[in-house]
Amino acid sequence: MELPVAAHVPHLGQVVPSVLSALGAEGFANSLSLAEASSACVLLIDGLGWELLAEHPTDAPVLTQLAKSPLRVGFPATTAAGLGAIGTGLASGEHGLVGYSFEVPGTGVLNALRWSSHVDGGDLRGALPPREVQPLPTTFERAAAAGITTSVVSSAKFADTALTRATQSGARYVGVHALGDLAACVLHCLEARPAFCWGYHSELDMLGHIYGPGSAPWRMQLRQVDRLVESLVDGLPPGALLAVVADHGMVTVEGALDIDETPALLGGVRAIGGEVRARHVYSEAGAEADVLAAWREVIGDRAWILPRDEAVEAGWFGPVSDRVRPRIGDVVVAAKGRFGLVRELAEAVESSLVGQHGSLTPAEQLVPLVLARG
Repeated sequence: MELPVAAHVPHLGQVVPSVLSALGAEGFANSLSLAEASSACVLLIDGLGWELLAEHPTDAPVLTQLAKSPLRVGFPATTAAGLGAIGTGLASGEHGLVGYSFEVPGTGVLNALRWSSHVDGGDLRGALPPREVQPLPTTFERAAAAGITTSVVSSAKFADTALTRATQSGARYVGVHALGDLAACVLHCLEARPAFCWGYHSELDMLGHIYGPGSAPWRMQLRQVDRLVESLVDGLPPGALLAVVADHGMVTVEGALDIDETPALLGGVRAIGGEVRARHVYSEAGAEADVLAAWREVIGDRAWILPRDEAVEAGWFGPVSDRVRPRIGDVVVAAKGRFGLVRELAEAVESSLVGQHGSLTPAEQLVPLVLARG
């Protein structure tokens, strides 16, 4: 199948390598053709889609003025995969964080944000050490080895999580508590030469999930994000570069189907991963064809539904390593329109959310690339 977002649109994973190349670090491809910089920050605004920004220009005049082109985030369009792209410079098929939740052979389905069992919530940090699940050198480790002062400026509550260790090892972690110290700490980090920092803001995504993207609370938060970016642009040291990106967009789900209340979707299925808009379906041995047929019959044209090999061949996950391939569902489902596949008992919180993401639609795949210089 032809992907809804063209492959020639630059991938989120190209941003940090391009920035590090602009800082003079060897071994990084500057595929975005960024001009030389003395210090740089990549600020990721969780959930800020390209289409959502275009729909609300008056709430984000600074971002709107500076956003010249989109990026694509790859499949699935979700935070774990996006942080993996930032942290390795690669797509999910190589870094291996192939969903909000996915099966790790021999252990079960891992919730990558909580690093817990998706079945019973049990802590999996011991059974699945983060740097074994994602063993590739991080962009932060490589930058530090190249002599660049490297920092992560993000919420203090994420400082020692397993996902942080999997994707941000090698950087000095600066824990912050609000927009004010996020801005102040980013600008402080940029005073070193050469310096690279990655900043992260999560609350726009949270409000989009709870109230819906484009809702009044979401728009008010977008205004605060725009002020954050304005403060950073105004405070950039001479020669410094700011790149603002996101990990996915978001849609409001309408007309969801409960997987666990649909018996035809459960025959031959041993585990289910992913999230409402992007599902990994793991089948019993020998049942792959029957599971594929059943999901296609029940869901019809409300989603793209492919067996693993076809999804890989179609480029959904980018290049896929042998280490990562078994984590991908035997059947992979990507919702179209505003459709969703919930599990109201097994995933009560996730299923209750208004805004969702993960799939291949432009609303979820495209995010802005905002560039500013001091």
